[in-house]
Amino acid sequence: MIPFHFSKGKILKSDFLQDLKMNNRVTKILNIRYPLIQAPLYFLTNAELVAAVSNAGGLGTLGPHAGQESLPGSRFVALDRMRKEIRKVKKLTNKPFAATLINGPDMSFWRPTAETLVEEGVEVVLINEVLDAEIFEFFKSHGIKTLYRALTPTIANSKEAEKLGADIIIATGFDEGGTVPSRVIGTFSIVPMIVDSVNVPVIAAGGIGDARGVRAAMALGAEGVYAGTLFLTALENPAAEKVKRLIVDSTAEDLLLFRTLPAYYRSLPTDLSPKLAELDAQNTDRETMFKAMNGYHSLWQAMRLGNFDQGVVSTGTGIYVIKSIRPAADIVSDLMQDF
Repeated sequence: MIPFHFSKGKILKSDFLQDLKMNNRVTKILNIRYPLIQAPLYFLTNAELVAAVSNAGGLGTLGPHAGQESLPGSRFVALDRMRKEIRKVKKLTNKPFAATLINGPDMSFWRPTAETLVEEGVEVVLINEVLDAEIFEFFKSHGIKTLYRALTPTIANSKEAEKLGADIIIATGFDEGGTVPSRVIGTFSIVPMIVDSVNVPVIAAGGIGDARGVRAAMALGAEGVYAGTLFLTALENPAAEKVKRLIVDSTAEDLLLFRTLPAYYRSLPTDLSPKLAELDAQNTDRETMFKAMNGYHSLWQAMRLGNFDQGVVSTGTGIYVIKSIRPAADIVSDLMQDF
């Protein structure tokens, strides 16, 4: 039995919690104070957000298009912009932070990105989906820690990531925002399954919005948490102000779920999202749904620019507990109050 219990969101201190604080492998591997990783959120991150999270004791993470006012015309443009954003982060913090590996469907672009991260002294890299021995070996040979995150986590891909040398595995449940897993397995079901499958530390992702979610994840064997939607409402986040206010004013009951490529998306109500839910109810095929959604530009239009008629506002299911727009440091402090 876990030697603590919950009472109206508060926890009784225990030997279990003290052990998590003193022997947490995530904080030791990443050289950070708290076992908290801010999700990259693509263009909904910037140097200010990432540095604020890292300065507060977590691990800030740059998305591929962090800090940008427009979408790039090519991967080379995206990479050049990432280099500049990394340099901005380093002017704002001397703490560790992560950057996302820009790759591409044909595996042709990972090395330019990896070499850039080495040149800029990035200490941690997030590898999404790709399981390639050469990539993991490259980062290991340069002393860079690797976070592995499968779109749909499984026992098999988690074991393979561990075999290839991933330092930490992120177990993402269906509760997350953005492109959700193809299997409908909730965060608090997927976490123990992955924890029991590997020996490296596991981070819980999806639907975690306050300290109670952190405690639950830890009770299931996770050694840290990965939060995205919560940081959308940070003061430093470049998301449109109307998006932040919509999240604060909504609950999970407001979310609409619909099929699209590659699997599913969920959205708070915008001008467009109810139409997508209606198309889905008519069994419209995924490719047509993706086009009707405006593809991945849907997120840029609605969440970055605030054009609710052209896109969706995708969040995780844990939005009920998000009550205010506040500095990233306050979010970190609140989530990690037991540490």
